[in-house]
Amino acid sequence: MRAVAIIPARYGSTRFPGKALAPILGRPMIQWVYERASRVGGLDRLLVATDDERIAGAVLGFGGEVVMTSRNCPSGSDRAWEAVRGIPCDIVVNLQGDEPAIEPSSIEALLALMGDPAVGLGTLVTPIKERAEYEDPNVVKAVLGEGGRCLYFSRSPVPFLRGRAFEAADPWRHVGVYAFRRNILEAFVGWPEGRLEAAEGLEQLRALEHGVDVRAVAVDWCGCAVDVPADVALAEEFLRTEKT
Repeated sequence: MRAVAIIPARYGSTRFPGKALAPILGRPMIQWVYERASRVGGLDRLLVATDDERIAGAVLGFGGEVVMTSRNCPSGSDRAWEAVRGIPCDIVVNLQGDEPAIEPSSIEALLALMGDPAVGLGTLVTPIKERAEYEDPNVVKAVLGEGGRCLYFSRSPVPFLRGRAFEAADPWRHVGVYAFRRNILEAFVGWPEGRLEAAEGLEQLRALEHGVDVRAVAVDWCGCAVDVPADVALAEEFLRTEKT
């Protein structure tokens, strides 16, 4: 499999404009993401896809590879497709540009999952250990069938615990990293927003609505996304702890 990883990074952000360049322990966040992703075994190429010259300049400054994309891309998936459209590959890994603590072994597990040709879209999940996390609408839950087949994703606490203790539910948290087969990504960005996708605000539901075989692999990493300025301190603390 020829696997290309794309890190979509736009400058505009409602909650945190310019966050890709936010300094984290003295380096811009996009550099953390890129350097950690570069440690993933099995990738043939790693690119930052951006619509902003400031981000492009920062990436080139630390020796990364960058491709300019349109300002009109509605999502990271659309930006990833625009970036790889002219690149021969079998698998497109869509990483998150606001995850400075990407765990390389988790991405390697995702690539291993894509070794099954039946899988059209692969993603990651991690166990939910606290009931408060299970009930938090900001935590996306994944419902899995046999072999990690994804049945549904929701912001609601699913599955519903009818007469069962939380400890017996075995709930899963979705970690928003995706590996698309190239043909599935091309089709995905051409499909209109799905009914369930619109209701939940979760684009992976579009793939399920179109019958794509979506599967997840379980990892210990739950992500450390920087969504708002206050998250920078949390990311720095995580990275300091990891380095000690």
